[in-house]
Amino acid sequence: MGAGEASLRLKDVTSALETALTALRVAGAGPTYRVGGTSAALLQGVRLPVGDVDLLVARRKDVDAFAAALSSFPLLYAASWIPDSQQYFARYDVHGVHVEISTVERETDSDGMECVGRGPWQHYVLVACGPHRVPVVRLELRLATELLRDRPDRYEPLLDHMAARGFDRDLLNRAMTARGLSTERRRTVNDRLARSAPRSRQAPSAP
Repeated sequence: MGAGEASLRLKDVTSALETALTALRVAGAGPTYRVGGTSAALLQGVRLPVGDVDLLVARRKDVDAFAAALSSFPLLYAASWIPDSQQYFARYDVHGVHVEISTVERETDSDGMECVGRGPWQHYVLVACGPHRVPVVRLELRLATELLRDRPDRYEPLLDHMAARGFDRDLLNRAMTARGLSTERRRTVNDRLARSAPRSRQAPSAP
Protein backbone atom coordinates (compact mmCIF):
# COMPACT_ATOMS: atom_id res chain seq x y z
CA MET A 1 0.00 0.00 0.00
CA GLY A 2 1.54 3.22 -1.13
CA ALA A 3 1.87 6.41 0.89
CA GLY A 4 -1.37 8.30 1.16
CA GLU A 5 -3.61 5.33 0.28
CA ALA A 6 -6.52 4.68 2.61
CA SER A 7 -6.47 1.51 4.66
CA LEU A 8 -9.22 -1.02 4.11
CA ARG A 9 -11.87 -1.31 6.80
CA LEU A 10 -12.90 -4.60 8.35
CA LYS A 11 -16.20 -4.54 6.48
CA ASP A 12 -14.32 -4.03 3.18
CA VAL A 13 -12.24 -7.14 3.83
CA THR A 14 -15.11 -9.30 5.02
CA SER A 15 -17.34 -8.23 2.12
CA ALA A 16 -14.67 -9.02 -0.48
CA LEU A 17 -13.88 -12.36 1.16
CA GLU A 18 -17.52 -13.36 1.46
CA THR A 19 -18.12 -12.48 -2.19
CA ALA A 20 -15.05 -14.39 -3.40
CA LEU A 21 -15.77 -17.48 -1.30
CA THR A 22 -19.44 -17.53 -2.26
CA ALA A 23 -18.45 -17.32 -5.94
CA LEU A 24 -16.06 -20.20 -5.38
CA ARG A 25 -18.81 -22.26 -3.75
CA VAL A 26 -21.26 -21.51 -6.59
CA ALA A 27 -18.60 -22.66 -9.06
CA GLY A 28 -18.40 -25.98 -7.20
CA ALA A 29 -14.74 -25.50 -6.28
CA GLY A 30 -13.27 -25.99 -2.84
CA PRO A 31 -9.53 -25.49 -2.79
CA THR A 32 -7.75 -25.36 0.54
CA TYR A 33 -6.55 -21.82 1.27
CA ARG A 34 -5.33 -19.53 4.01
CA VAL A 35 -5.80 -15.78 4.46
CA GLY A 36 -2.46 -14.16 5.20
CA GLY A 37 -0.95 -10.71 5.29
CA THR A 38 -2.34 -7.70 7.08
CA SER A 39 -5.93 -8.68 6.27
CA ALA A 40 -5.47 -11.84 8.38
CA ALA A 41 -4.43 -9.67 11.31
CA LEU A 42 -7.39 -7.32 10.80
CA LEU A 43 -9.78 -10.29 10.81
CA GLN A 44 -8.32 -11.28 14.19
CA GLY A 45 -9.06 -7.88 15.69
CA VAL A 46 -5.78 -6.03 15.13
CA ARG A 47 -6.18 -2.44 13.98
CA LEU A 48 -3.46 -1.83 11.43
CA PRO A 49 -3.11 -0.58 7.84
CA VAL A 50 -4.45 -3.05 5.26
CA GLY A 51 -4.06 -2.64 1.52
CA ASP A 52 -5.43 -5.88 0.05
CA VAL A 53 -6.60 -9.43 0.76
CA ASP A 54 -3.98 -12.16 0.38
CA LEU A 55 -5.10 -15.75 -0.23
CA LEU A 56 -2.46 -18.47 -0.12
CA VAL A 57 -3.12 -21.77 -1.89
CA ALA A 58 -0.99 -24.88 -2.26
CA ARG A 59 -1.32 -25.62 -5.98
CA ARG A 60 -1.42 -23.64 -9.20
CA LYS A 61 -4.71 -25.25 -10.14
CA ASP A 62 -6.16 -23.75 -6.96
CA VAL A 63 -5.21 -20.27 -8.19
CA ASP A 64 -6.93 -21.16 -11.47
CA ALA A 65 -10.05 -22.29 -9.56
CA PHE A 66 -10.28 -18.92 -7.81
CA ALA A 67 -9.62 -17.15 -11.12
CA ALA A 68 -12.47 -19.01 -12.81
CA ALA A 69 -14.83 -18.23 -9.92
CA LEU A 70 -13.89 -14.53 -10.01
CA SER A 71 -13.97 -14.19 -13.81
CA SER A 72 -16.89 -11.74 -13.68
CA PHE A 73 -14.82 -9.27 -11.63
CA PRO A 74 -12.20 -6.89 -13.04
CA LEU A 75 -8.94 -8.70 -13.74
CA LEU A 76 -5.90 -6.78 -12.52
CA TYR A 77 -3.21 -9.44 -13.00
CA ALA A 78 -3.82 -12.63 -14.98
CA ALA A 79 -2.78 -15.90 -13.34
CA SER A 80 0.86 -16.48 -14.21
CA TRP A 81 4.23 -17.55 -12.83
CA ILE A 82 6.45 -14.89 -11.25
CA PRO A 83 10.01 -16.29 -11.16
CA ASP A 84 11.55 -13.69 -8.82
CA SER A 85 9.13 -14.45 -5.98
CA GLN A 86 8.46 -18.05 -7.02
CA GLN A 87 4.72 -17.49 -7.05
CA TYR A 88 1.89 -18.45 -9.33
CA PHE A 89 -0.20 -15.33 -8.85
CA ALA A 90 -3.46 -13.62 -9.84
CA ARG A 91 -5.18 -10.40 -8.72
CA TYR A 92 -8.82 -9.33 -9.00
CA ASP A 93 -10.82 -6.28 -7.98
CA VAL A 94 -13.73 -7.43 -5.81
CA HIS A 95 -15.97 -4.47 -4.92
CA GLY A 96 -12.96 -2.14 -4.89
CA VAL A 97 -10.75 -4.49 -2.87
CA HIS A 98 -7.69 -6.10 -4.44
CA VAL A 99 -7.91 -9.84 -3.85
CA GLU A 100 -4.64 -11.64 -4.54
CA ILE A 101 -4.39 -15.42 -4.87
CA SER A 102 -1.05 -17.18 -5.07
CA THR A 103 1.14 -20.14 -4.38
CA VAL A 104 4.57 -19.62 -2.82
CA GLU A 105 6.75 -22.40 -4.18
CA ARG A 106 9.75 -22.40 -1.88
CA GLU A 107 10.75 -24.98 0.70
CA THR A 108 11.65 -24.70 4.36
CA ASP A 109 11.97 -27.13 7.27
CA SER A 110 10.57 -24.53 9.67
CA ASP A 111 6.92 -24.23 10.69
CA GLY A 112 7.47 -20.55 11.47
CA MET A 113 7.10 -18.94 8.04
CA GLU A 114 3.92 -17.12 7.16
CA CYS A 115 3.65 -18.20 3.51
CA VAL A 116 6.25 -20.93 3.07
CA GLY A 117 6.32 -24.52 4.24
CA ARG A 118 3.85 -26.05 6.69
CA GLY A 119 3.54 -22.97 8.91
CA PRO A 120 0.41 -21.38 7.41
CA TRP A 121 -1.29 -24.75 7.01
CA GLN A 122 -0.57 -25.80 10.59
CA HIS A 123 -0.89 -22.52 12.50
CA TYR A 124 -4.19 -20.77 11.83
CA VAL A 125 -7.49 -19.83 13.44
CA LEU A 126 -11.02 -19.87 12.01
CA VAL A 127 -12.88 -16.56 11.75
CA ALA A 128 -16.54 -16.13 10.81
CA CYS A 129 -17.09 -14.23 7.56
CA GLY A 130 -20.77 -14.26 6.63
CA PRO A 131 -21.69 -17.92 6.08
CA HIS A 132 -18.04 -18.92 5.79
CA ARG A 133 -15.51 -19.94 8.43
CA VAL A 134 -12.28 -18.50 7.12
CA PRO A 135 -8.85 -19.94 8.06
CA VAL A 136 -6.47 -17.06 8.82
CA VAL A 137 -2.76 -17.36 9.58
CA ARG A 138 -1.77 -16.91 13.22
CA LEU A 139 -0.54 -13.52 14.40
CA GLU A 140 2.81 -14.88 15.59
CA LEU A 141 3.78 -15.64 11.99
CA ARG A 142 2.59 -12.26 10.77
CA LEU A 143 4.45 -10.39 13.48
CA ALA A 144 7.73 -12.01 12.46
CA THR A 145 7.13 -10.90 8.86
CA GLU A 146 6.48 -7.31 9.89
CA LEU A 147 9.51 -7.25 12.18
CA LEU A 148 11.65 -8.44 9.29
CA ARG A 149 10.22 -5.72 7.04
CA ASP A 150 10.71 -3.18 9.85
CA ARG A 151 7.25 -1.67 9.48
CA PRO A 152 6.38 -0.25 12.92
CA ASP A 153 2.94 0.90 11.77
CA ARG A 154 2.18 -2.83 11.37
CA TYR A 155 4.21 -4.52 14.08
CA GLU A 156 3.36 -2.09 16.89
CA PRO A 157 -0.40 -2.83 16.70
CA LEU A 158 0.40 -6.55 16.54
CA LEU A 159 2.58 -6.32 19.64
CA ASP A 160 -0.09 -4.36 21.52
CA HIS A 161 -2.80 -6.86 20.58
CA MET A 162 -0.74 -9.92 21.48
CA ALA A 163 0.36 -8.37 24.76
CA ALA A 164 -3.27 -7.82 25.72
CA ARG A 165 -4.74 -11.07 24.38
CA GLY A 166 -1.94 -13.61 24.80
CA PHE A 167 0.25 -15.45 22.32
CA ASP A 168 2.22 -18.65 21.78
CA ARG A 169 5.76 -17.75 22.85
CA ASP A 170 7.37 -20.88 21.38
CA LEU A 171 5.71 -20.34 18.00
CA LEU A 172 6.72 -16.68 17.96
CA ASN A 173 10.32 -17.56 18.73
CA ARG A 174 10.37 -20.17 15.95
CA ALA A 175 8.90 -17.61 13.57
CA MET A 176 11.45 -14.95 14.47
CA THR A 177 14.28 -17.48 14.12
CA ALA A 178 12.94 -18.63 10.74
CA ARG A 179 12.94 -15.00 9.59
CA GLY A 180 16.56 -14.56 10.66
CA LEU A 181 15.89 -11.85 13.23
CA SER A 182 18.83 -11.06 15.46
CA THR A 183 19.09 -12.41 19.00
CA GLU A 184 18.89 -8.85 20.29
CA ARG A 185 15.69 -8.15 18.32
CA ARG A 186 14.08 -11.38 19.51
CA ARG A 187 14.99 -10.57 23.11
CA THR A 188 13.54 -7.05 22.82
CA VAL A 189 10.25 -8.41 21.46
CA ASN A 190 9.98 -11.08 24.15
CA ASP A 191 10.83 -8.61 26.91
CA ARG A 192 8.14 -6.21 25.74
CA LEU A 193 5.49 -8.93 25.56
CA ALA A 194 6.56 -10.42 28.91
CA ARG A 195 6.03 -7.07 30.64
CA SER A 196 2.47 -6.84 29.39
CA ALA A 197 1.00 -10.31 28.79
CA PRO A 198 -0.07 -12.61 31.64
CA ARG A 199 2.29 -15.57 31.62
CA SER A 200 -0.61 -18.01 31.78
CA ARG A 201 -2.32 -16.65 28.68
CA GLN A 202 -0.98 -18.33 25.57
CA ALA A 203 -3.06 -18.65 22.46
CA PRO A 204 -3.98 -22.24 21.56
CA SER A 205 -2.47 -24.08 18.62
CA ALA A 206 -4.37 -24.33 15.38
CA PRO A 207 -7.38 -26.65 15.26
